[in-house]
Amino acid sequence: MPTRRRPQDAGPVAPAAAVPALDAETAAENEPPPGDMHRHLKRLADASLNKRGLPEEDLEELRQLAAAAAARGTALRFLVAEYLGSVCRIWTDLSDSQQVLAPEDLREVGSALIKAIGDATVALTQGYETAHRAAVRGEEAMRREFVDDLLDGRTDLGRLAERAERFGLRLVGPHSVAVARADSPVGAGDDTTRYVEEALTSRFSTGNVLITTKDSLLVCVSPGAVQDVPDFFATAVRHAVDEQCRIAVSRPRPGPSGIVRSYQEARSALDLATQLGLSPPLIHASDLLVFQVLGRDRAAITDLVATALGGLEDARGGPKALLETLTAYFATGCLNTATARRLGLSVRTITYRLTRIRQLTGHDPADPDQRYILQTAVLGARLLDWPSRPLQPAD
Repeated sequence: MPTRRRPQDAGPVAPAAAVPALDAETAAENEPPPGDMHRHLKRLADASLNKRGLPEEDLEELRQLAAAAAARGTALRFLVAEYLGSVCRIWTDLSDSQQVLAPEDLREVGSALIKAIGDATVALTQGYETAHRAAVRGEEAMRREFVDDLLDGRTDLGRLAERAERFGLRLVGPHSVAVARADSPVGAGDDTTRYVEEALTSRFSTGNVLITTKDSLLVCVSPGAVQDVPDFFATAVRHAVDEQCRIAVSRPRPGPSGIVRSYQEARSALDLATQLGLSPPLIHASDLLVFQVLGRDRAAITDLVATALGGLEDARGGPKALLETLTAYFATGCLNTATARRLGLSVRTITYRLTRIRQLTGHDPADPDQRYILQTAVLGARLLDWPSRPLQPAD
């Protein structure tokens, strides 16, 4: 669940809900169609004098009138203000009419008029909100289609660039893609997504960032020139969720086709980091290139692990302890003292283990020429999840 205050808006604002400036010229342009309104006001007066409510067909006409006003970009407050102003004129006309009403009749007429006004106002609001929600859903559907085309590369690139401008994204120049995966799936309308989007767009311009979701992942597309976006994105994601998450960042690539490749690279890096159990919450794809190279020839890396490290299976208790020692040894720059400190062991124990590794594998970790073979094999073992999983020899 999100841990910070969330924005109140439920989603993007559709063009149909744009609020015009409050001036006489704009108000005149936004007036409802006089014919429809005039016809309704006459019916309203008749219903009031007859002390009855408005029929359902009249209310439906008002809903359609409000929907048409929303499609033209008329603000709801202008629509309601115009309606109530017209009702006031009708009430004045009724009051000034030559028909003399008894006090009890006047009260009943006034009560009927107020009820009819309330029903009509509700109908106007319903019609307007229904049209507004339809416009928002249409906008969201267009955005979803654009995002899918952008990240999957399923459409003409020139047309894709034109559509990107509609959503404030400029596809000129190289872009990088960051993807985030949390324990719980992330959706387009989630509080987490809205929080991260608001945080990024308030820090960077909308033309420099696109926050979206795909396959339960949170995705951030940003220009390569704005290098601090991925780090800020990772921080916002960690603040938005109180559960474990991992973020991967691709290398920048030019053009719309580059975004597709960057997205695929970020996803692959995320999957690889999860497979390897890497601890950093922010993973750069460039740091995993060696694993990707090794993984391209699984048969070769399996053969290397079996040849270079297979002898560790003869160690007392199995190869796990010695393999962990090699991993820490290479990670600390081949320093016995630092390796002992990292593993919580004595230097003497580390020296003994390195000697056993040399005896069992035939390769000396301290020898620069032989060290590379062992280090590559250790990386391959992590990629193959050995020794937790037995090695599968190539056919």
